[in-house]
Amino acid sequence: QVELVESGGGSVQDGGSLRLSCVASGYIFSTKYLAWFRQVPGKEREGVASIGHYDNTFYEDSAKGRFTISRDYAKKILYLQMNSLKPEDSGVYYCAFEGGPDGGTWFAGRRFAYWGLGTQVTVSS
Repeated sequence: QVELVESGGGSVQDGGSLRLSCVASGYIFSTKYLAWFRQVPGKEREGVASIGHYDNTFYEDSAKGRFTISRDYAKKILYLQMNSLKPEDSGVYYCAFEGGPDGGTWFAGRRFAYWGLGTQVTVSS
């Protein structure tokens, strides 16, 4: 059983910063791909950033140069540092682990089906 708990969301002005955290349990944290997804009401979740083997990272185009995904192996925490935030970055951000039940969402060549409950990010202009 995998449990993921996100935190760090909030409301910021255009250009502000937030750091999201995801505390993981019940999984092999160090060997799996992890990712952050964003969801806007009425739409499916979209991948924002992922981190995998050798700590290789992948970012959606809009996140490049502004967001940084990282993980703490000892504490089993996944982070997303978000700088220079824009209103279009708003949404519910979900922590995700590779694998899980059938279905899920593909991003950066991996299937993610373990999800946290999400944390809201709102960026105002």
